[in-house]
Amino acid sequence: MSTPVIRVEGLGKRYYLSHEKRSDTLRDSLTQKFRQLGRRLAGGGGAEPAGEEFWALRDVSFDVAQGDVLGIIGRNGAGKSTLLKLLSRITEPTAGRATIRGRVASLLEVGTGFHPELSGRENIFLNGAILGMSRVEIRRKFDEIVAFAEIERFLDTQVKHYSSGMYVRLAFAVAAHLEPEILIVDEVLAVGDAQFQKKCLGKMNEVARGSGRTILFVSHNTGALQAICRTGLWLQQGQVAQAGPIANCLAGYLSSGNEAATFTATNPEKPHITSVTLDRTALAHGRFRVSVSFKASAPLSRPVIGVTIFSKLGQPLAGSNGRMMGEQWAPGVMSEGVITAEIDPLPLHSDTYRVSVYLGDAAQDYDQKLEAVEFDYVSPHFYPQCPPLSVIGQCDLPWRWTVEPK
Repeated sequence: MSTPVIRVEGLGKRYYLSHEKRSDTLRDSLTQKFRQLGRRLAGGGGAEPAGEEFWALRDVSFDVAQGDVLGIIGRNGAGKSTLLKLLSRITEPTAGRATIRGRVASLLEVGTGFHPELSGRENIFLNGAILGMSRVEIRRKFDEIVAFAEIERFLDTQVKHYSSGMYVRLAFAVAAHLEPEILIVDEVLAVGDAQFQKKCLGKMNEVARGSGRTILFVSHNTGALQAICRTGLWLQQGQVAQAGPIANCLAGYLSSGNEAATFTATNPEKPHITSVTLDRTALAHGRFRVSVSFKASAPLSRPVIGVTIFSKLGQPLAGSNGRMMGEQWAPGVMSEGVITAEIDPLPLHSDTYRVSVYLGDAAQDYDQKLEAVEFDYVSPHFYPQCPPLSVIGQCDLPWRWTVEPK
């Protein structure tokens, strides 16, 4: 069995969350500085920082073989970006170690590794030198990089004048074409337009399949992960929840409990939404199911909820509400309850989506929660996307509604 190009053993990263009062005045700032100095002097330089201990990663271990494409998944705050920063040597681990064999190119944030005062041309040579490439190697790939990034007109412009999309195009082109043995890519590709994202995914496929280079890829785009990754690593609250084939990791991740959001009413006397719960197990089986809990100080006659599914770019794709059922919608009078909306099957592509909801009755709306929950979806089938809400009448989705009084 060959030696892995990346070996991670018991890796951990600890931070301290400060709860000190913010310094709003010069006096506050000076007082805080003197307190910090006093703590350092009292501890002889060895005292731990004040604040709540937080482990972004803890006891993470895994191997990556040469030529593998590893998809790293997990919810926001799971530790994905922290792991990539440790592997890229941007920050040092608190515990454990990571052994990496080969040159590493990292694309973690827009503009990382670029000097804003240098032109695009100069930054290509600078990044190549940082990656350990000779000037001859960079020149050999220079035209390919420029063509891929589509920045010919702005090649001699300082990159501080580039848009975020131009930054990403050039950064990815440099990282992918200068032939590092290991390529680390974070969610930064989401900044580019859809056409460029497709181009980047194609290039990563080419890099992995054609030259046997190793790729670590973090993304919420489950379709992209399925398309290019062989293996997966699912992180949950800073620890490894599952590792193995990407399909198995995605199935476990997408069905891992419900996504729930709770809300505090600004005006308890007004009818309001108390929670929104998304059924992840249903999503793992190709169904969409969201439950909205509500409360009112006085009974509502025929309460309704509205649900809208948005793309990650904010385009409304599908929506409905109880009023659309007309006279069939007769849940009665209630002051507290749960209304559930379901679509089976859910005719959407594999991607990330956001859900907004509102509460009303037969006559008016009372409360709304924009982007209340978010979900990653792996479609079991290929579907054309639903049209926007402006033509929602043409999108005949099989919505079902249930009501549970409390």
